[in-house]
Amino acid sequence: MTEQATGAHHPQPRPRSGGQHSAPEQVTGAQSLIRSLEEVGADTVFGIPGGCILPAYDPLMDSTRVRHVLVRHEQGAGHAAEGYALATGKVGVCMATSGPGATNLVTPIADAHMDSVPMVAITGQVASKAIGTDAFQEADIVGITMPITKHNFLVTKADDIPRVIAQAFHIASTGRPGPVLVDIAKDALQAKTTFSWPPAMDLPGYRPVTKPHAKQIREAAKLITQARRPVLYVGGGVLKAQATAELKVLAELTGAPVTTTLMALGAFPDNHSQHLGMPGMHGSVAAVTALQKADLIVALGARFDDRVTGKLDSFAPHAKIVHADIDPAEIGKNRAADVPIVGDAREVIADLVQAVQKEHSEGHRGDYGLWWNDLNRWRETYPLGYDQPDDGSLSPQQVIERIGQLAPEGTIFTAGVGQHQMWAAHYIEYDKPGTWLNSGGAGTMGYAVPAAMGAKAGAPDRAVWAIDGDGCFQMTNQELATCALNNIPIKVAVINNGALGMVRQWQTLFYNQRYSNTVLHSGPDDVNPQARGTRVPDFVKLSEAMGCYAIRCEHPDDLDKVIEEANSINDRPVVVDFIVHEDAMVWPMVAAGTSNDEIMAARDVRPDFGDNEDD
Repeated sequence: MTEQATGAHHPQPRPRSGGQHSAPEQVTGAQSLIRSLEEVGADTVFGIPGGCILPAYDPLMDSTRVRHVLVRHEQGAGHAAEGYALATGKVGVCMATSGPGATNLVTPIADAHMDSVPMVAITGQVASKAIGTDAFQEADIVGITMPITKHNFLVTKADDIPRVIAQAFHIASTGRPGPVLVDIAKDALQAKTTFSWPPAMDLPGYRPVTKPHAKQIREAAKLITQARRPVLYVGGGVLKAQATAELKVLAELTGAPVTTTLMALGAFPDNHSQHLGMPGMHGSVAAVTALQKADLIVALGARFDDRVTGKLDSFAPHAKIVHADIDPAEIGKNRAADVPIVGDAREVIADLVQAVQKEHSEGHRGDYGLWWNDLNRWRETYPLGYDQPDDGSLSPQQVIERIGQLAPEGTIFTAGVGQHQMWAAHYIEYDKPGTWLNSGGAGTMGYAVPAAMGAKAGAPDRAVWAIDGDGCFQMTNQELATCALNNIPIKVAVINNGALGMVRQWQTLFYNQRYSNTVLHSGPDDVNPQARGTRVPDFVKLSEAMGCYAIRCEHPDDLDKVIEEANSINDRPVVVDFIVHEDAMVWPMVAAGTSNDEIMAARDVRPDFGDNEDD
């Protein structure tokens, strides 16, 4: 919805602000913008200046409260804002100019929208009288981003800037979080206006429901104690609601098994005895099967997306569904809910704990003994695992596993998209929230390096490792220069198999090993004889050219020494080029479009669950 379509005025709660009420003063719209960012508590902005946003960069130079990080590409600014938001719990901020500057933000805005990341993107726009004339560097970024923002604004009057910024931050961070775009015409930035804080909020119709309905909570508690095969299906909404402590209480109170989605890793400790692992296309056999065999699924801040459900009409055929989400649009969207609960996950889980305790006090307690016998058998029979390559080369799974084991306490891990992302989900142990950042919904290659940059900028005292693939790394590695010049010492593991690994895996399994356009380190049929035997690009030289410390690791014997060397360097970014075996695959796997019943534990290994349903 654009600013012009917001409708009638209704009083709203005033925005939270670090500052006091300020007396009205005469400023430019650009000064008003920077002052507004200061007042809403924005301390870091990632961006690149250009013609239409340039008026805002002049007062930004004088701000002592807002740090600007000059990125090398606007996509990097957007992913950095996401990483900052996820690492700090605050709203991430990115800024770009009009036209191509703004359109380069489309991918990270879409990414933030899919993964419910609180972000405000501020873009310059051509002067208001030129809008619609195809002026130089004009793009209708409000129209372009309407489907991928929680809300967006077009500001053509300087007087509106403080109110719009306050509203943008409020919308981005409340309810189901998400990205908000603020597009400001150049003449609005240049015009004189009066600045005072806080502004009156004007958000008719925006009333996120946080408190769940008591009747629905009671119904859910009854189902939990009546069920024989319940599963807690935990999504990223539990992390967004900071409800991990409540989740642990609920899980231990009920004794039900827990699965955490790719977006929820760290919401429940990986090493907890009730944790079955990640469900979905590359989930653990125990987690996927538990959902298939369940008689009750309690979905908390999860959305029944296709990567979890597989073929939807065959997903969990015997299960009743309790679905709790702060976004009512998610409930019933993919799977009908027997008990729909709209509310903030923290409040929902806290109320569920009380309701289950009441059921227990009345003598109603679930008996899950036989269920746990099955679950433990599946866990023990089909654990996650991998084979070492026969040729003595590096196993990518082992590389990632050792990075996790040797990382300092509290390390934040980011990942690109593909095989390395799934291995990082499987082989690094996540026991605390906010330690795993990845692109789940959009699956954006190139996410890892700029997201790590944003996370490190927001949490400078924590180690940050980006687990990246050689394909993803070549999309956004220019932000290594940003890191080097801004004292943002991230660590990057390039899991270098010389190919677009996940696409190559699909070509191996489904396209008769016809590797069309997935080899990265050589040209078609190796047309350049001089390049044979070399890797193009050489990631060590490339990283060194951008001010990083770079190492290559090719042998298992060197693995721990190299990782420890990388961990010891904290005065600049570190890049490690791990040359790994190209044929390693991600298992388990449910092929796209098939039922989760078709899960393969490894290549040509179909689990046998020893029950009548599978005979």
